[in-house]
Parts: sequence; structure tokens; C-alpha cells
Amino acid sequence: MSAVKLKIAIQKSGRLYEDSTALLKECGIDLRNVKDRLKTESDNFPLEVFFLRDDDIPQYVEDGVADIGIVGENVLLEKNKKVSTIEKLGFGKCRLSIAIPRNQEYGGAESLEGKRIATSYPFLVSQYLANHNVTADIHEISGSVEIAPGIGLADVVADLVSSGSTLFMNGLKEVETILKSEAVLIQNNQLSEEQLQLLNTLLFRIRTVKKAKKNKYVLMNVPNEKLETVVSLLPGMRSPTILPLASTGWSSVHSVLSEAEFWDKIEQLKEAGAEGILVVPIEKMVL
Repeated sequence: MSAVKLKIAIQKSGRLYEDSTALLKECGIDLRNVKDRLKTESDNFPLEVFFLRDDDIPQYVEDGVADIGIVGENVLLEKNKKVSTIEKLGFGKCRLSIAIPRNQEYGGAESLEGKRIATSYPFLVSQYLANHNVTADIHEISGSVEIAPGIGLADVVADLVSSGSTLFMNGLKEVETILKSEAVLIQNNQLSEEQLQLLNTLLFRIRTVKKAKKNKYVLMNVPNEKLETVVSLLPGMRSPTILPLASTGWSSVHSVLSEAEFWDKIEQLKEAGAEGILVVPIEKMVL
């Protein structure tokens, strides 16, 4: 195995930890016991893993302490470090939103003029206000932002939202989205050629796993006289596989459907004559 290794920083706890470690495992990367560890190595891929606070990951990658990192876009943009985003990972989705007391009306960004805004994202909120020519008083809070209006600390909050239940429980309502965020893979801008080769290998595996999650393998039985209609509904990667069944006049059709069009296509396939439709998750998908 090459002496060159990639060093990756991931969240040591919190909403991205589980998905980040699961992604590495789905990429075939075995990690030694990661429980309560700050650093570990893979036994079958030249990768060293650092477990850090998410707020620190952009800085570590910029400084080259870590070569790459998995972090939320919200943290990445708030920290404003000189790193490159190389892949959106599709998990950890949330949004940074403006929320106000439920009994108030929202009149757009201009209604924030002169307000006190509590947030853990002062840089992003300042950018948003500047883009709308609004002047407001930003109170930076490291946690429990949603209680600020209730205790008189602020009039408005700008906080991360996923389901909105926390805002609701604190008498707030979401009125505007500043940023939509998900986990991203970032890299240091001065990697060596050997490190870039390793990164490309890792990216190939990540994209293979992502592609598989967005598609389903579908098998169905189709009367031969309806094959043409059914096949016309199946985009597939090239064309569907068609195999004769033991029953005369029937064939088994195998294809791949994207998650986005899956339910609509299944309904169309049933109407076209497909029966016994079997849907199988895809573990890896190499194109």
C-alpha cells in the first residue's frame, strides 16, 4: 500500500456523524473502532480519519491539517475559509431561515430593519441583510437560539431548520429561507498529485454509492404482446433486459428506475400490463 495517505475530518458527534461514517463504510472503507476516538485509520484504504467539532473542520482543511473534510454547507459558508467544495453528499439537509413570533406578520426583508436578530450564523445573516440593504442588530448565540424572543433577548431569530418543530414549540414560525444546506466534501487547495489520485479514487466510490441510492432495480413479468409498450416506459441505463419465462407468451423484464420517477413509472407499468413487479435496492452502481 502507498505510503501516501488522505486525512479526512468528519464531525465527532451531531447530525452528520452517523451519515459520514456510514458513507465511508458503504465505500468499502473499514474503520477501526471509532467509539470515543479522536483519530483512527482504515485497514484497507490509505485514509486517516479525524473526529472534530464541525465548526473547526473548514479551518483544519484550509490549514492542511486535514486534506479533506465532510461538513455542512451552512458551517462552510459561515466560516468563509479558503477551501474547495468538490461534492454534495445528499445528507444532512436543512435550511437557515428567519423565524418570527407566530402572532406577528412578516413584511419581507425590509421589515427586519432595526430588529434584534439572534443567530449562530452572524456572517451569513450579515450577508443576507447587506444584500437587502437592511440594518439590524445581530446577537450571536452559540445554542438554543429559538428561545431568544421568549426571554426578550431578540425580536427575530435566524436558525437552522429541518422539521420546524423546535420553532413551533417556542412560539415561532419560519418566514424566509436564507440558505439551503446539505453535507459537502471539501478539500485543501494544495494537495499533491498522489493525494489527488487517492481523492479521485474515493470520489469514484462516493459517486457510485450516491448513484445507487438514487435508483431502484425493478423486475416484472410482462405478456409478450405488451412488451413494446412496457419497454417504451423504461429508460434504464441502456435498454432493459428481457428474458423468456417458463410460461409461454410471457417475459421477465429487468431495468433500473430513478428514485425521482419511480412511483409514476410503477403506476404506468401496471396500467401497461406488467405484473409481479419486484423492486430491489441497489448497493453499488458503476457506470
